[in-house]
Order: sequence, then structure tokens, then C-alpha cells
Amino acid sequence: MNTDTLSKEPAKKRNLLNNVLLVAFLALFLCAEGWFAYRLYTLSGQQEQLKKDYSDANNITLGLFSVEEWHDEIAGILNHQVRHFKLTAKQKRTLQKEVEDIIITLINKAEAMITKPKKKSIGGKLTKFAVKNFVKTDKIKAQVPAFARQIIAQVDNQGNKNQLSKMAMKKVTALEHTPTLDSTIKANHKITDPIYKRYGVTERDALNQKLNRSLEQIRVTMYKYSTYMLGCVVVVLLLWWLLRKRTELHVTLFIMSLLFAFILLAVGLTASMIEVDARIASLDFVLLGEHVVFKDQVLFFQSKSIMDVVHVLISQPKIDSILVGILIMVFSILFPIMKLSSTGIHLLSRKSIAENKFIKFFAFQSGKWSMADVIVIAILMTYIGLNGLLESQLALFNIKSDALTIITTNNTALQPGYIIFICFVLYGLILSTILKWITPHDAH
Repeated sequence: MNTDTLSKEPAKKRNLLNNVLLVAFLALFLCAEGWFAYRLYTLSGQQEQLKKDYSDANNITLGLFSVEEWHDEIAGILNHQVRHFKLTAKQKRTLQKEVEDIIITLINKAEAMITKPKKKSIGGKLTKFAVKNFVKTDKIKAQVPAFARQIIAQVDNQGNKNQLSKMAMKKVTALEHTPTLDSTIKANHKITDPIYKRYGVTERDALNQKLNRSLEQIRVTMYKYSTYMLGCVVVVLLLWWLLRKRTELHVTLFIMSLLFAFILLAVGLTASMIEVDARIASLDFVLLGEHVVFKDQVLFFQSKSIMDVVHVLISQPKIDSILVGILIMVFSILFPIMKLSSTGIHLLSRKSIAENKFIKFFAFQSGKWSMADVIVIAILMTYIGLNGLLESQLALFNIKSDALTIITTNNTALQPGYIIFICFVLYGLILSTILKWITPHDAH
């Protein structure tokens, strides 16, 4: 065994040890990124479910456009108006004068009917005689104000108002047994009851409070995990800078870098990327002197990831939708996966495999065909355009007056999945550049 061979042995062992230490070090960050990715994916699904339940329970068809809601609102107004109806002093004076006029008019008409000329029959003469001598209309008219006060007192009596309220409510309640309203109520409860049961509540306000608290916690946690994932990638890129001259570690570092990229891609494809949420935050108007308020009326809600979009398009019966879905799947999902896999194969394999046209195409040229970066720009432009359109259209509904107030909100937003997918695209471009720099094979 010559001297050169002996001198190379310690160097190989050192390199092997350094590579093992590098793998162990990066494995910690890879496991951390994997855990953060799993939690982000899970929370994204939970957020989508919570917002879907919120949307279903607060949909405008179950509120402003619901016969049941209007039935409840009108019933409450009628009950309150009748039970709490109270005449002011001015109204009592005006009403008393009108009642007095009516009573006096009735007395005058009755007197005129009795005393008007009739046939000279014995009965007619006796009636006329009796009225003139025994019925003192002036005394009766003098008692009219007292009669009027008694009538008004009976109208303003709380017991009578309660009785009137019960009669009115019976009429309203009878509407519940009509086929149309009955079927509508059953259909609405079929939607809302399972949601209320799922969250352990019995009415909409309690559900909204519970969902809003949960959604706020999830939103903060999702962005925290996204930041942690990006921190792991930054560590990898810093290692490339620090170890740029340690060529013996480049292959190991690159393969580990690919694993980080796969995790970014998986989350970017499966987590929600864009969320469209348009709603009427508050609608307030006056009906029969009472304020009727409808809050959080959801007009439209959708939350989709790239995988969701592909699934929806491929599930459509139309051939053009299926073709678009297949194109997105091929160029935005399969191409990035093949590119990452091919770069690893190119770097690790012997020259005959590394120089394979298929491997070289995906390792170095598939970026020209991949639509991952196009998807990023397309979603951003869609968000900007859709957000602007919703803002302008919803602004037309904003009304503020004494009789009617409408406030709309546009909660359309990009989700953490979009941020992760952007980072994957940028990270992939960096890895492609690094591969051309470190590859021992032909990169052209």
C-alpha cells in the first residue's frame, strides 16, 4: 500500500464523517419543516371547514332571503307593538275628540231617523211622542266625553293589549302550518341543526362567536408555522453560502435541499391558496317603527388549493373543463415533481443515466414548460382583479340613511398556501442554478 493511498484514507473518513454530521444536522430541520408542514396542512383544512360552516349557517338564503327569519322578525314586531302600545297625552286628546264626534254623529242620526216624518199611524205617533218627552238627547250628549274617556281607557288597558297580542300571534303562528313555510323551515333546520350540534350551540350568535374565536387562533397559528417553514429553508440556503467551497459536501447538501423542496411543494399544492368571501356585514332598516337588523349575511364563499381546483375541473362533465384540469395537473404538479426527482437522479447517478435525455430535460429544461411560476402570477392577478371587482360592486350596496343602512365587507384574501408555493418556486429556481454550478456532468 503506497503513501498516497494511506493519506487518502483519513481524508475519506473525514469527508464521510462530515457528510453524516451534515445529514444529521439538516435532518433535524427537515423533521421540523415536515412537522410545521403537517400542522399547516391540517390547520388549513380546519380553517376551510370552519369557514364553510360559518358560510352555510350565515348564508343570505337563511337570513335576509329566508321566510322563516321574516316570520320571526314580524312576529316579534307585532308582539312588541301591541303589548307596548301606549297613547301619548296629545294622541289621547285627539282620539277623544274623534270618538266624541263619532258618538254625537250617531246620536244625531238615530234621533233624525226616529223623529223624521212618517205615516200618521198610531205606532209612529206614539214613538215620536215618547222620544220627545222621555229621551233627553242633550243629557246624552253631555255624557259623551265620559263615554269617550272610558272607551280610550279600555283601548289603553294592558290586559286588553295582551289579549290583542295573543290574537295577533295566533294569526302569525297559523302561518307556520302552511305547506310553503313549513317546508322552508324544515329545509333550513336541516342545514343549521347539524352545524349547531357539531359546535355545541343552539343559536346563530353563539355559533358565530365560537367560530370567529377559533378562526382567529387558526389564522395566527398558520402564519406562525409558515414562518417557521421558511426559516428552515433559509437555514439550508445559508449553509450553501457557508459551505460553497466544501465541494465534498455539495452532493449531500443538494439531496437534502431537494427534500426541503418536496415538503414546500406538497404544502403549496394542498393548502388553501385563495379565499373569496363577500358578505353584507349589516343591514338595518325600520319596519312599523321597529329596527330590523340582519348581520353577517354571506353572499359568496369559496376556498381552494391547486389540488382542489384540479379535482373540481376534472370532475366537471364538460370536456373543456377536464382538459384544463389535466393541463394544470401535468404542468403545475407533475412537472415540478419530475424536475425535483430528475435533479437528484442526475447528480447521484453515473454518467450514462445522468446524460439520459429524459433526465436532462426535466433537470435543466422542464422549467420552460412548468407552469408553477405562471400559476403564482395567475393567482396573484386573479386575486387583484377579483378583489378590486368585489370591492367596487359591494361598494354600490353601501347605503346609509335614516330608513336604511347597508354595510358590506369583502374578506377575499390570499392564504398561507400561496406564500409557501411562491417560496417553492423561488427555491426551485435557486436549486436549478446551484445544480448547474455543482454538477459533474454536462448541464446542456
